[in-house]
Amino acid sequence: MSDEKEIESIKKNIFKNIKIYYEKNFKKKEKFIPGETKINYAGRVFNENEIINLVDSSLDFWLTEGRFTSQFQEELSSFIGVKYCLFTTSGSSANLLAVSALTSNKLDNDKRLKLGDEIITVAAGFPTTIFPIIQNQAIPVFVDIELDTYNIDVSKLDDALTNKTKAIILAHTLGNPFEIEKVKDFCEKNSLWLIEDNCDALGSKYKNKYTGSFGDISTCSFYPAHHITMGEGGALLTNDPLLYRIIRSQRDWGRDCWCPTGKDNTCNKRFQWQLGALPYGYDHKYTYSEFGYNLKITDMQAAIGLAQLKKLPSFINIRIKNHKRLFDGLKEYQNLIKLPKAQKNSTPSWFGFLITLKEECKIPRNEIMQKLEDKKIQARLLFAGNIIRQPVFDKMRESENGYKVIGQLANTDKVMNDSFWIGVYPGMTNEKIDYMIKQISEIITQ
Repeated sequence: MSDEKEIESIKKNIFKNIKIYYEKNFKKKEKFIPGETKINYAGRVFNENEIINLVDSSLDFWLTEGRFTSQFQEELSSFIGVKYCLFTTSGSSANLLAVSALTSNKLDNDKRLKLGDEIITVAAGFPTTIFPIIQNQAIPVFVDIELDTYNIDVSKLDDALTNKTKAIILAHTLGNPFEIEKVKDFCEKNSLWLIEDNCDALGSKYKNKYTGSFGDISTCSFYPAHHITMGEGGALLTNDPLLYRIIRSQRDWGRDCWCPTGKDNTCNKRFQWQLGALPYGYDHKYTYSEFGYNLKITDMQAAIGLAQLKKLPSFINIRIKNHKRLFDGLKEYQNLIKLPKAQKNSTPSWFGFLITLKEECKIPRNEIMQKLEDKKIQARLLFAGNIIRQPVFDKMRESENGYKVIGQLANTDKVMNDSFWIGVYPGMTNEKIDYMIKQISEIITQ
């Protein structure tokens, strides 16, 4: 037997044993015991395929980007319907790169993000949708949200616009698309960039197109709580070849070279460039045209993501089904609680089930959450609540400098004080969902 055939035979045996290992170690039917079995708000859902891919990648011992990364990027961009996809370390890194890309000198001067320029966003969301604005020395302009969709109130956009506005960055709240058509029309009318934070909405649709396909740049996250996971990881997507080139450069130390990892002289003139004030022929692999980072990821993570991506359609269907079951089970209590409303013309791939207490509900939000936790039901807040009330903004609040607020953010504060959410991830069973419905209804009707 040749070495190559022997290696393939060894690998087949390894993969066969992985399947046995998965069956013995992971594939155990958990018996649900109400009040004793913990109901997580999210979690990983996988089988032997993710482990086989992970081990297959590790056997290559190609520890940075490789064949799995290339395939994952191609399949994700094809799924969402965009031209370019770049893998990175997290959804937060993706947002950082998305905003940083707008500062590039390669962009037209009138569109490039500069010191003191403004980006419209909302204060109700995850911090790292907002922090890259400040990290790039721009000014976040906070607009209030709607209480039923929990997305930006588009009627406030005109009030937020100034001659310094350069972009809008928004997330689809818990998988519920924001009013994309109106936001996109506003951006096109005023020559603004749109960054679409799709981290909580992979698989959501708006007018029958996947979210993540509408922005100039969109971002994804593959943290364990998200729609698919590889432990850590994120991605950026765009249809713009210049933005793709800028993002790739900033992700890869800021280098001008575009050679894949392990490759040299893709441009066929590695020692024939004249860039900047460098001498002619300076090695293109060590020429830097952007202020960059190192935010690349390993092929082993991409290998896991590739197996997860094949499960995404079924994950989406389960999330939709679980969300509907919760809604149907709690709708009779709408005199006490406000239930989430899907954006018009959308099919959300829900990340969670958000509940807001009405004034008629006399049980405080924190007390409800504690009672749920006591019943082994995980509950979560809508991330930062109102970001400008977080301690990281203490000095900025004192100086009234570094950010702007349009109006009073009354709905944002309402969410901060009276909203919480529970999970709908594919690891949920009907038994667990019905138990959550029962516990929530008993608590709020005390």
